[in-house]
Amino acid sequence: MLLLNLIVTTNENKIAIVLISLGWNYQGFAVQEDTTNTIEYFLFEALIKTCLIKDRSSSNYNRCGRTDKGVSSFGQTISITVRSRLTKENEHELDKEINYCKVLNRVLPDFIQCISWALVPVQFSSRFDCISRLYRYYFVKGTLDIEAMRQASKCLIGSHDFRNFCKMDVGNGVVQFVRNILDFRIELLDNESSKINEYTIYVANIQGNAFLWHQIRYIMGILFLIGSKKENPDIINKLLDVKENPRKPDYHMANEVPLNLFRCGYENINWQYSKDNLKSVLETLRRIWVFKSIKVAMIEDIISNLMKQVDGSCELRCLSENLLNGVKTKKYVPVMKRQKCESLEDKIEHFSKRNRIELVSNENKK
Repeated sequence: MLLLNLIVTTNENKIAIVLISLGWNYQGFAVQEDTTNTIEYFLFEALIKTCLIKDRSSSNYNRCGRTDKGVSSFGQTISITVRSRLTKENEHELDKEINYCKVLNRVLPDFIQCISWALVPVQFSSRFDCISRLYRYYFVKGTLDIEAMRQASKCLIGSHDFRNFCKMDVGNGVVQFVRNILDFRIELLDNESSKINEYTIYVANIQGNAFLWHQIRYIMGILFLIGSKKENPDIINKLLDVKENPRKPDYHMANEVPLNLFRCGYENINWQYSKDNLKSVLETLRRIWVFKSIKVAMIEDIISNLMKQVDGSCELRCLSENLLNGVKTKKYVPVMKRQKCESLEDKIEHFSKRNRIELVSNENKK
């Protein structure tokens, strides 16, 4: 009872928080009914444990993006109403405010850490006030033709109907698939490296206002096919032409592990960083890096020794093929010749008959 009274009687403020989450071992960001292994579950457990909120329902909570199982984030942003030390008289003295990131990080798992916070207006929403989202997708070169992938990626920049590059979520009311990609760049992760081989890491930087369900992973799936010379770069324009190709071919999307919601962009936000907190986060990440890097080094050492045994006579598949989900067929079938999914119109009709969505006639639209 005393704890609840403390929360009710203290001052409150609306804040935004930027989170790092290494999502490889989680079932996604959002809370789910059938598991507690989500990033949001641990986040709210920490918020309640530290008495920053009473419960989720009264916290005015919003998230910028709902990342799926296995996807990570360096820039996931949430907005929430929390306990505050400040009053109307000293509301601008942010140095006297609770060190929200430090408080939360003390009880959060190592793979979920807060890096900055900001005071925001009461009406602010981390989802609807986001003006841009930057995703990064990391991948190994293998035998990929990087220049062909770069050439193809440029065709994706601009406003297009991306229904053939996503999983259409018509059942939840998503019937409009035009999105605007602001920038698309494929770069070396380590620009200072002069040695490029099949183990070299590249990163695709995709920036846009908003994205569709699995849009990035389907795009990368097609780019991997282009890079492996199984498809020509012009397949991008064919898939973007929804009048000529209204039904999405059945092709596999790329794996979720390399995907990272890297940055969420906002205007007029004064982010607060604590050097002590950032030092603690860096120590945590460096500790994780030590053990992950040693595991990589051990595997590389084993590969190197086994390669000597086969004396270069063993033909191995391209490393990047491991990033394409789904079963590999013995004979490759071009994407445009594959079985097609239902059209958007057929999906809309299907769900409207089940009363999952409501059809609106053109006469009634304003």
